[in-house]
Amino acid sequence: MKEKELGTYLKTKRESKGLTQSDVASKLGYGSPQFISNIERGISSVPLKSLKVLIDLYELNTGEIVDILLTEKRTEIINELGLKE
Repeated sequence: MKEKELGTYLKTKRESKGLTQSDVASKLGYGSPQFISNIERGISSVPLKSLKVLIDLYELNTGEIVDILLTEKRTEIINELGLKE
């Protein structure tokens, strides 16, 4: 799952801020924490609009986020093309 690394990273940062999935879902305007759970488990990708809110909420390093996203996309392309790294 290509979103797994970002999801794990976001979960770690959420927990370090002492926030629950419900807290975050509320800040993003979702009625249920299930969407946050799905993001953190790599089942769903985080919409860029929501990612911007998370960057601010968790006080994230944008360089780290960009690196994770680029690495995930690179891996996805390599896998889709059946190439070896």
